[in-house]
Amino acid sequence: MTWFTGVVVFLIIWWVVLFAVLPWGVRTPENPETGHATSAPVKPMLWRKVLVTTLITGVLWGIAYWLITSDLISLRPDHPL
Repeated sequence: MTWFTGVVVFLIIWWVVLFAVLPWGVRTPENPETGHATSAPVKPMLWRKVLVTTLITGVLWGIAYWLITSDLISLRPDHPL
């Protein structure tokens, strides 16, 4: 895996994990203020979610890196066509 491929794989995993982590701990206000969306979270805790996303992505990227470099899963054909 080249460094560019590693970065691309990391970014793809990061975005997928971010969308999985975003709903964690979301609480909507009981009485929303006028003009605010009723579904807007009270405290979105985005920095915490970015940190958790990065940590989870680091682990998943490490597993993906190991799988790709160990030839356990090969995406290359054994012989040319």
